[in-house]
Amino acid sequence: MNVLPEGLPLAAEFPAAHREQWQQLVEGVLRKSGAQPADGAAAERALTTELPDGLRARPLYTAEDAPAEAGYPGFPPFVRGGRPQGAAVAGWDVRQRHADPDRRRTNEAVLADLENGVGSLWLELGGAGLPVTALPETLTGVYLDLAAVALDAGPEFTAAAEQLFALYEEREVSPGAAAGNLGADPLGLQARTGETGRTAALLAEATALAARCAAEYPGVRALTVDALPYHEAGASPAQELGCSLATGVAYLRALTAAGLSVDAALGQLEFRYAADADQFLTIAKFRAARRLWSRVAEVSGASAAASAQRQHAVTSRVMMTARDPWVNMLRTTVACLAAGVGGADAVTVLPFDNALGLPDAFARRIARNTQSILLEESHLARVIDPAGGSWYVEQLGEELAAAAWAWFQEIERAGGQQTALTDGTVRERIAATWAERSVKLAKRREPVTGVSEFPHLEERPLVREPAPAAPVGGLPQVRRSEAYEALRDRSDAQLAATGERPKLFLASIGTASAHTARTTFAANLFQAGGIATTSLESVDPAAFAEAFTASGATAACLCSSDAQYGEHAEAVAGALKAAGAGRVLLAGRLGEVPAGVDEFIHAGGDAIAVLTSLLDQIGVAR
Repeated sequence: MNVLPEGLPLAAEFPAAHREQWQQLVEGVLRKSGAQPADGAAAERALTTELPDGLRARPLYTAEDAPAEAGYPGFPPFVRGGRPQGAAVAGWDVRQRHADPDRRRTNEAVLADLENGVGSLWLELGGAGLPVTALPETLTGVYLDLAAVALDAGPEFTAAAEQLFALYEEREVSPGAAAGNLGADPLGLQARTGETGRTAALLAEATALAARCAAEYPGVRALTVDALPYHEAGASPAQELGCSLATGVAYLRALTAAGLSVDAALGQLEFRYAADADQFLTIAKFRAARRLWSRVAEVSGASAAASAQRQHAVTSRVMMTARDPWVNMLRTTVACLAAGVGGADAVTVLPFDNALGLPDAFARRIARNTQSILLEESHLARVIDPAGGSWYVEQLGEELAAAAWAWFQEIERAGGQQTALTDGTVRERIAATWAERSVKLAKRREPVTGVSEFPHLEERPLVREPAPAAPVGGLPQVRRSEAYEALRDRSDAQLAATGERPKLFLASIGTASAHTARTTFAANLFQAGGIATTSLESVDPAAFAEAFTASGATAACLCSSDAQYGEHAEAVAGALKAAGAGRVLLAGRLGEVPAGVDEFIHAGGDAIAVLTSLLDQIGVAR
């Protein structure tokens, strides 16, 4: 057996590379593209991407950027995973959500899921959904010693827990075999409903359930620290993490005050986070969450064995679209991958039709098969901490943890999570974050495939049964695509009422090589608002005027190169105005506005404002 000499430089035949050399090469490329960076460092900064919470993704990371020691999987600070073996033994827990109020259909869906790879069930009960008293019928045929059950019953969590405990006794499930979560989350309920009067009483109920679980059912956790209300209101990753920390600390205080040891109290909490299609930020978020909670456990005096955070990942509702919902399959696949790679213990993939109502059997099958393929065919769980050693992800996680900790401290200084919810601190901060993100969405700096980019006006809509109404009165629920989908709804209403969509005429000036880029850009933009387009390629103002009249449109847009605009824009715009165009736009930005042109449309412009005003001008009802 050959042994390499100690200290052998394996890259000795290659000259050492330095960051300055790389910066100089980047500087040269940028200068060729027209940019004029002052130096190599400025060139590197020019390629830096701004992320939420003041974070930045740099174009290059080296060993110098490696953060503090992340430890080992299964050991504090648990950045690399809550278990030494990661998910390599059995994979993460595939958890399917069920919210259908029909108990028979839910039972059929539950059994189909369990027969086809699902490991645990997440059942939404109470309110307008499945009655709490229907739990026994819903779980008919389910082996409760094999399948964990996570309940989500809002304020009825005690009644739901009693139903589950009764089933354990009736079916003679041994206390050690029972597993799952009772879903008590008084602060999460306050976040969703805005109700403050019941929080203290519900927290006392949750504490009593936790004491019972600790004594009688050690595999069942009583409380869920649900961060989804904050994410779904538009919170940034750091705000989501900070709110979850503040909530977890509030529960930890209540449980220990009721007599549970710190270790026992920690064992009663499960944390639920959103996973979205920004895979690296999602991976970093789950790693950061474990580091942060490990610090809370450490200062609380917990043992290392009890300090790992139990995590349930749910693919983001914010990223789901009602238009072109098939693209949601791609979004949820990336989000699921990121959650699994990030070390989540349980993962729920929401069906691709989730934004439309109750999912059908096909959508549920795709949701569970997404996880099966990642686990059984891609073998993602066979690698312990796949993100470990990535300087980018590790540094991003450290920076995100610092931002989340700062927000958590701000909440604590305000009096804790309950006070911050009651006095509007959380709502105001999240609203400001969403307002900032909404500007990026409106300007298509954050594109939504199938909605703000590459829309398909002739898509056949999917129709689903309405889902039970979500709680209201608290934090809002937002989606990235909602502003564009509202415009598309106006267009659909016009189509239903008149048989035609609102229309706009594209005057493509010159040859294809001159106008294609801007014609494509304009058509994509207008169709994102539900406005159908027709076009003509020509340089003859009279031809454009004739085609515009024949199209039946009342607005037009010029599309071509800057050079062609210089020769033809004024004449074509004038002809279109004379033919009855109430509004003439121009794709691009010129130094001066040509006569007859009302405004420019361009990359980075406010698409929502342009589309809204166009629909108003065309006469489409709001």
